[in-house]
Amino acid sequence: MPTGVAIRDAREQLFDAAERVLLRDGPNALTSRAVTTEAGCAKGVLHRHFANFDAFLAELVADRIARIEGQAAALRNCAGSGTVADNLTGTLTALFSSVAVAIIGLVTFRDDLRARLRQARPAGIPVLAEATAMIASYLTIERELGRIAPDADVDTLAPTLIGAGHLVFADRKGTPPEAGAVRNIVTTVIAGVVQAPPP
Repeated sequence: MPTGVAIRDAREQLFDAAERVLLRDGPNALTSRAVTTEAGCAKGVLHRHFANFDAFLAELVADRIARIEGQAAALRNCAGSGTVADNLTGTLTALFSSVAVAIIGLVTFRDDLRARLRQARPAGIPVLAEATAMIASYLTIERELGRIAPDADVDTLAPTLIGAGHLVFADRKGTPPEAGAVRNIVTTVIAGVVQAPPP
């Protein structure tokens, strides 16, 4: 894009471009030049909106975490309807079919980015920590509704589901798992706690 030509919503355009590079070529290929080339804009556009490339990446991760917060609200609204297994299967599939797996790889790959993110999020791996909190929050509501056992340990079930889901989806070059494989993980993990709600 020629210098001096304004682009609308430059931040989102740059984030989307970074996502495409990350998904296509992996975290090692994610550079400021790769992002601006993918976005079709001058390199200076990125530096006009962000202090440096690590600041850009930190905001990219924060933006994608905000999307998980939106998913969390939708999942909580599903509590009490459908089945617990279907709700969790759909959520894990949506979460890990998105750019979340690639973002986790990016955070793991870049030490400076991880250090910057630790300032705002001192515990856990960004994205995985928020996803775990989303599942725990949902399971807590289902426990209150009587659809999972009153003694169900949601603080163990949630990271178990997220960890197993992440492992199944983590092969960036491979084909995504079939829905049945994800559902099998979910039903195995929650088998001991799912119950019929009280009449």
